[in-house]
Amino acid sequence: MGGTGRTDDGRGRLGSALSGLAVAVGCVLFLGGFIWGAVVYQPYTVPTDSMTPTVQVGDRVLAERIDGAEVKRGDIVVFKDAQWGDMPMVKRVVGVGGDKIACCGDGGKLTVNGKAIDEPYLRAQGPAAESFTATVPDGQLFLLGDDRLTSLDSRVHLQDPGQGSVPRSAVTARLDAVAWPLDGGVLDRPQGFAALPGGVSQPGPVKLVVGSVGAGAVLIIVGAAWGPIARGLGRRKSPAARDRVTAGA
Repeated sequence: MGGTGRTDDGRGRLGSALSGLAVAVGCVLFLGGFIWGAVVYQPYTVPTDSMTPTVQVGDRVLAERIDGAEVKRGDIVVFKDAQWGDMPMVKRVVGVGGDKIACCGDGGKLTVNGKAIDEPYLRAQGPAAESFTATVPDGQLFLLGDDRLTSLDSRVHLQDPGQGSVPRSAVTARLDAVAWPLDGGVLDRPQGFAALPGGVSQPGPVKLVVGSVGAGAVLIIVGAAWGPIARGLGRRKSPAARDRVTAGA
């Protein structure tokens, strides 16, 4: 007669244990995701509109900390170079060591080693104000803004040593996603450079980081809410069970 009560208590204890486990796992995922993100990513506020429309002035972005040796064509990088004012800047890499960069080829397109590059991310299509050519020294990067009509980039420094390029060591991070506004999301890797040697880089682990934090939050909320419910169910008995216990007494 008392068996039903013991079963209910057992179910309540099991529910409480599962609730505690969910909260514990949730905490690991939530905190682990934050720590992982803090180690891998550097938050950064875009200072100018030179990369419009890909990123806007004032956007909060997540930049993956990388070594300059990992940079590939098409990457949007954060870098600092003395000849560029010695302050963090954001530009797109269009050429690496050994590349010959020219503007503008057929249809007003930028060319890399004679190949016209499709650049759908540009704010203003067509040729820049002035045509140019440059050969990128080994270990250097040639950088342009997505707003080619207003960006102050490698074209301004063509007369400098290296023809406007900067050393790979100047790069501290690569933009991976726009954190604010929330509709920004993960930045696409431009496929116009994919056919060139080395291809394009792959997105960083931002989706996994966000997924870990989100899953952890859900487990914490569900586990914390289920604990009291499970204990309540364990203590509650059906009317029939209470009648049997009373009769047995």
